[in-house]
Amino acid sequence: MRRFTLPFLLFFFLFACQTPPAADSPPAALPPTTTPSPVNAPSPSPTETPPPPATPEIRFDRVLIVSFDGLRPDAIPQAKMENLLALMQNGAYTLGAQTVMPSVTLPAHASMLVGTCPAKHIVRWNEYVPENGYAIGEDLFDLAHQAGLRTVMAVGKEKLRQITEPQSLDFFAFVDDTDKIEDPFAIEQLAIQQMMKGFELMFVHFPKGDLEGHDHGWMSRQQLRQYGRDDEAFGYILKALRSLELYDGTLIIVTADHGGHDNTHGTDRLEDMTIPWIAAGKGIQNRPLSNPVHITDTAATAAFALGLPIPPEWDGMPVFEAFGLPVPPRDFPVCQ
Repeated sequence: MRRFTLPFLLFFFLFACQTPPAADSPPAALPPTTTPSPVNAPSPSPTETPPPPATPEIRFDRVLIVSFDGLRPDAIPQAKMENLLALMQNGAYTLGAQTVMPSVTLPAHASMLVGTCPAKHIVRWNEYVPENGYAIGEDLFDLAHQAGLRTVMAVGKEKLRQITEPQSLDFFAFVDDTDKIEDPFAIEQLAIQQMMKGFELMFVHFPKGDLEGHDHGWMSRQQLRQYGRDDEAFGYILKALRSLELYDGTLIIVTADHGGHDNTHGTDRLEDMTIPWIAAGKGIQNRPLSNPVHITDTAATAAFALGLPIPPEWDGMPVFEAFGLPVPPRDFPVCQ
């Protein structure tokens, strides 16, 4: 036994004197953390609502706005305006858009192209009065010209030059039958000539339907015949767009300044206040519009399509539904 006891005691003594393995060493001190201690931690902030998704960019190379003066929506089928009917079949439209009071040519066209109600643009007169100056506010042509876009107006009444300052237009011409001066050009000829030079924003105005309404009455045989002729002239413009290979990149907006009843207009009667509004072009939805449209929306829609900033003071808003986009809430009627 003694022979085994002595080696065993020696082995036990040597084992007890060994240094403990590193794995059992106390952990080294950790560096200080940047996380504040619970005592000094600020109160958690309320959860923030994520911003709404950005509106997708909708961009056209150019915009053509066409106004048929005095056109009531119910005149389109009765006058057999085949080109307008075709646009309606292939675009977005409403036959219940609303104009402004007073429902007359110059104030309504100012609201159409300035994007504001008459209380802001202050155009309440309806004759060519040069001393009155121009509509107040930054209008659609101002925005386009500042962005370096070529701007054109070919109209049928000289008074429409008071909508925007001359420096905002690269071309302006009028053919006014009321001045009794024989003009060698027609509205559509002026427009087509400018298309050949190139444009980004063009406004074309056909006046004679309104004149026939005053002479023979709204929805009279004479007025409807004139609207049919105007639609044919508009067809030449569409044909020129296609032949110049401009059609696919163009947003076309067709509308009116007011309607009419008997031999007049200018009141808040439904016949005077209701106008058509049609948008057509590549990417425009093929559908009747279910949301209200106002005449001031024309400027905003054109600016949106061209990628131009929309002034915050404008009363109109883009007709988003025509582009297949969500429609934000708005107060209606727009102009009180």
